[in-house]
Amino acid sequence: MLDMIVDFFKSSGLFALDIKTAIMLLIACILLYLAVKKEYEPYLLIPIAFGMLLANLPLGGLSSSDQGGLLNLLYQGVELGIYPPLIFLGVGASTDFGPLIANPKSMLLGAAAQIGIFAAFLGAIALGFTSPEAASIGIIGGADGPTALYLTSKLAPHLLGAIAIAAYSYMALVPVIQPPIMKLLTTEAERKIEMKTARKVSQGEKIVFPIITTIIVSLLVPSAAPLVGMLMLGNLIKESGVVPNLIIAAKDTIMYTVTILLGVTVGATASSEKFLQPQTLGILVMGLIAFAIGTTFGIIFAKIMNVFSKEKINPLIGSAGVSAVPMAARVSQRVGQEANPKNFLLMHAMGPNVAGVIGSAVAAGLLLNLFG
Repeated sequence: MLDMIVDFFKSSGLFALDIKTAIMLLIACILLYLAVKKEYEPYLLIPIAFGMLLANLPLGGLSSSDQGGLLNLLYQGVELGIYPPLIFLGVGASTDFGPLIANPKSMLLGAAAQIGIFAAFLGAIALGFTSPEAASIGIIGGADGPTALYLTSKLAPHLLGAIAIAAYSYMALVPVIQPPIMKLLTTEAERKIEMKTARKVSQGEKIVFPIITTIIVSLLVPSAAPLVGMLMLGNLIKESGVVPNLIIAAKDTIMYTVTILLGVTVGATASSEKFLQPQTLGILVMGLIAFAIGTTFGIIFAKIMNVFSKEKINPLIGSAGVSAVPMAARVSQRVGQEANPKNFLLMHAMGPNVAGVIGSAVAAGLLLNLFG
């Protein structure tokens, strides 16, 4: 009987548990706590954290690298670049591009905020990362989780777990990270600037916009076509007004199903031997720097635009140029109202915010062209 008990214990996960695995299980539980209790990006952080938990259960065979296992099979959707574009389909079906169409200048703010991506890329190169790895780290600065996962799956799949945690953590922490930067770079008078109501955008403009954008971006940066194309398809479905069932399918059924599959399989890449490495800390630090630089340049460019513009814009909306939709726009609104209760910046901030989604996808396409 004793031998049977000993044999059972030796065949259990408890016998195979080591300190690194225990640390990973603890990290997974902390992330689950943040997702459930603090509501930090719960839709993605819950499946990512639980995927990490599953991957680090000893002898479970549930890591994304365990050949033939459930999560290894589902991981093919990440490896083949299927899941992120499908997420973009849902984002497009949920997004109103009207503020961007009404004020095309806000596209410049979205572009300026992408400077953080390339600054972090250079910083990662300086730290000794390879060019493909540095490109994957830099894209965290776009504050767009699906784009970061899409590029990393193509260029540096071995970093997928760390980059996923960094990208979605910083997206969740937008309300914490951005306000100090916004207040540091603007005066109280600038934060009080009130902006006029944007013109009303016609339905025809909203229908033409995704078609034209897809053609232009795909011709200029073909590698960005899967992301931008699916984003604009989702938006065209929404704005066409003739396929209500497809809208529901894209923004609810497909998006939430893919979110679960994407989150769990990406989390399952974060096994202890891959995640607990010195380079993981470098990724987290460079990702934060990229995000901060993106926020900074969005605000600075808005201030520069005010020098040459008769109609002043509130520079706070420049911080929304990172593509954390719509959270970054809401932060612009909140900080603006703290300075001036009459300030209503949300719709103005949505312009650079959705421009940032397009900008980060284009930046990913450029990096993929260069290093893919």
